[in-house]
Amino acid sequence: MAHQENAPDTAQVARRARFGTLPERVSTADMVEEKPATVPDPARDTYNSDEWLVRTCL
Repeated sequence: MAHQENAPDTAQVARRARFGTLPERVSTADMVEEKPATVPDPARDTYNSDEWLVRTCL
């Protein structure tokens, strides 16, 4: 009967060893990763006034 009384204590000790403390806090900066949605294309992103005029007025 002594063995049955010690079994819950052993399980409790194992639980406390595994779940007894919270993990270290993670900062917000470490949770966010920023990267551009697309690679900038200088040939496409240049402003051309003639192209704007043709697309808008014609």
